[in-house]
Amino acid sequence: MEAVILEFVSCCRAGGLRISTAEVLDCLAQLGMAGPLNETLFHTILTANFAKSRREQAEFQRLYRLFFREMKPGFYPEMADEISGCGDVPADGISQGDSGLDRQLQLMTELEEDMETDLDQALLDFMRGSPQAFIEAVRNIHDQETRASQAVKSNLGQLTGRLEIMLAVNRMRNRVARFLGGPDARVNGDGEALAAGAEQRLDRALAFLNEDPKPDNPGLKQAGAGEQRYPSLGEVPFSNLTRDEMARVQEVIDQWVRKLEEISTLRFSAARKGAVDVKKTIQRSSKYLGVPVEIVRRDRPLRKGKIVTLCDVSGSVWSVARFMLNILYSLQACFARVKSYIFIDRPIEVTELFLSHDANDAVKRILNDERLNYNAKTDYGLTFQEFRARHLRELDKKTTLIILGDGRSNYFNPREPVLEALRERCRRVVWLNPEQERFWGTGDSEMLRYRNHCNEARPCGNLNQLIDFIQDLVL
Repeated sequence: MEAVILEFVSCCRAGGLRISTAEVLDCLAQLGMAGPLNETLFHTILTANFAKSRREQAEFQRLYRLFFREMKPGFYPEMADEISGCGDVPADGISQGDSGLDRQLQLMTELEEDMETDLDQALLDFMRGSPQAFIEAVRNIHDQETRASQAVKSNLGQLTGRLEIMLAVNRMRNRVARFLGGPDARVNGDGEALAAGAEQRLDRALAFLNEDPKPDNPGLKQAGAGEQRYPSLGEVPFSNLTRDEMARVQEVIDQWVRKLEEISTLRFSAARKGAVDVKKTIQRSSKYLGVPVEIVRRDRPLRKGKIVTLCDVSGSVWSVARFMLNILYSLQACFARVKSYIFIDRPIEVTELFLSHDANDAVKRILNDERLNYNAKTDYGLTFQEFRARHLRELDKKTTLIILGDGRSNYFNPREPVLEALRERCRRVVWLNPEQERFWGTGDSEMLRYRNHCNEARPCGNLNQLIDFIQDLVL
């Protein structure tokens, strides 16, 4: 049983799950006490040890189903007599008896002599019942790190990876047919069972490739209807504001900034006194017959959060980004640090512009920044990848990453696993979309994919929605 568990752990690690040696030892110890004959208990023990969060459970279930139900069906209690030898359980439908196993080994040996690439070898190992290399190849497609060309950009990287695996499967089908049913067949005896088993394994490989892994995100916070503070002006999309309306909106925002600054200043002033020290307060109360007359507080100030903003500045999105950046830098007293990046196809830091200039002047300078290529097409996937490569150090467990954009990536590779890596690095990821939710996922919008990797996703295209978000962020 230990050999099978270790092989399954290798598959989980190839699929991206982080499993430590201590967790493997704990799992083996628990299985030693519980035994593997109860499938429900067996599955529960593995899930508890290897899927450490709700977000990992979907991928864990996918790998569990592939490994134990499809690759090693003889491991289950209904075939309990095979558990003692489950380290080398043959593929279902391929071998029947010792002679069938001999023919299977002969087939695999013949096929191995004709392997052309590492992918072919990984596929052959998959047919043998060792899917680790194939799982890793599929994972690399979803989490590829290929740097796009500066001159010609396309979304062919992921498609090419899928096509290579599909071609490898077709090559393997042709080899099996040639070895078993062709005029130059090299395996003696009836090859129908072997062909059926090999075909079944190749079908499973394609099914695993075509599954789109999506993390469970039960904690996703989405904004409700919100308070209609300004029934007329507050409901006008930022992109449709006239010059006079923009001036009125700026006045309203300035009023709210001053109000929130006052509230947060009082809150942090009270926090400097520290939280109540229950132990010392109870000790002091002994002088007053147990009545807590003197309240003792710890001298520990409340920690301020950090904000990192990543703002799309293409098209109508910029009309929202300018108000957001203005507010965040006006509320710097509420946060320990605010760092800002803008992007069209790659991130550009603009923090120093806001620190050295007035907010409105900084906005004008950003619009004229020579580093921005307004002729480029928005590419969220490349932006996330370059942000992780160059600025990952800015994120920690105190940081809130705010992404402001419509999620329309011009059909380029969305690279949502990179956004997942950013989420794991910081405290939370908040996505503000200037489009209303009914338009998410339409056309070239990847918002429904990105939403699975955020802690909070909400529309933010008018004054009322922006004030709701800022109030929630500060208070």
